[in-house]
Amino acid sequence: MPLSFNDQIIDEFRTNAGRVGGYFEGARLLLLTTTGARTGTRRTVPLGALPDGDRRVLVIASAGGAPQHPAWFHNLVAHPLVTVEDGLRTYEALATVLEGTERDTLFARAAASEPGWDAYQATARRTLPVVALEAPAPASSAGSTSDEAPRSVDSIA
Repeated sequence: MPLSFNDQIIDEFRTNAGRVGGYFEGARLLLLTTTGARTGTRRTVPLGALPDGDRRVLVIASAGGAPQHPAWFHNLVAHPLVTVEDGLRTYEALATVLEGTERDTLFARAAASEPGWDAYQATARRTLPVVALEAPAPASSAGSTSDEAPRSVDSIA
């Protein structure tokens, strides 16, 4: 069976440490794995991403400007603990749907760096949700000076 469009991007992303060619060459992408709201099935999608500090990255639920939210958005609202792959590491993150001024400010910042977001917003006829994916703070114990990165999902028992 041939791979779907997303499956091809996911395979290329994983093979090339987060880099892909074609239409998305040079784009900032990540892989987001959510748990199905109804099924509980884990699903992975490639998404455009915007870094927002050391432990936080933003994604926009544009669905390419479709009138309804993408399935992954419904899934993370139901199950906000998600898995993020950035090409270098894989980690758990907490997804938070941003609202109000924070959402508007960060959407404007995203659109300034990638004008396609404005085009999607214009055709969607809904407010495109902006979601912050935040990695947990590094674990610290008394007297520890560890600057360890978020734990890999593979290392979580």
